[in-house]
Amino acid sequence: MFYSRKLKKYNSIKHCFFSKKGGFSKGIYKSLNCGRGSKDNNKNILKNLNYVAKKISVKKSRLILMNQTHSNKVTEIKKENYKRKINADAMITSIKGLGLAVVTADCVPIIIYDYKNEVIGCIHAGWKGAFSGIIKNTINKIERLNSKSKIIASIGPCIGKNSYEVDLPFYKKFVSASKQNNRYFSSKIKNKKLFNLRKFVAEKLKELGVKIDHVNHDTFKESNNFFSFRRSYKLKQSDYGRCISVVRLI
Repeated sequence: MFYSRKLKKYNSIKHCFFSKKGGFSKGIYKSLNCGRGSKDNNKNILKNLNYVAKKISVKKSRLILMNQTHSNKVTEIKKENYKRKINADAMITSIKGLGLAVVTADCVPIIIYDYKNEVIGCIHAGWKGAFSGIIKNTINKIERLNSKSKIIASIGPCIGKNSYEVDLPFYKKFVSASKQNNRYFSSKIKNKKLFNLRKFVAEKLKELGVKIDHVNHDTFKESNNFFSFRRSYKLKQSDYGRCISVVRLI
């Protein structure tokens, strides 16, 4: 379990970037796999989600997960929609007692708090979502609720810059959008680059005037603590687990 130093200062919220430890799943999903989209046993996933709900002090029915598709869609969670299926890659709410959750396995989990207006949020920021505007859309949605917002974002565990190898078409996609995006890449070998997803996400937040901190862990390298899509793929495993990050207003 990992926490933001900045967010820990506020008694009005509870949050956690959960590791993969402490759950009920077996095999490649051992042990706190919270990925409902995985091929893990559903009973174990439900047990894991119940464990998370208890740790964050909400009822299981009030732990809200998204159907994540690497989009730039943001949903505001209200009393009338929190029990429905949420198709989005970011959520915000001002409702107390709801746990907003994001699941990741190398992508960036971001927990957000507008401490002036008591609004929380979470973002699933893979490269596709970050590239297409999920971060800007989320911050804009919070600011539309109240323009005088004061927002902190904690960037959680994700794949590290030395672990994220990409090909040249990937690199060219970014630099064709903006030559300045070159600064997020470093050379590795011929026809390959290393991509700093954490830095890319962090600077998107800074450009929007958001204060940030980092829970800086590499999900690919730290196999004891985190699930990783890339690591599972390299090991030729049939599937992979997902870690969960949660925030709630008290």
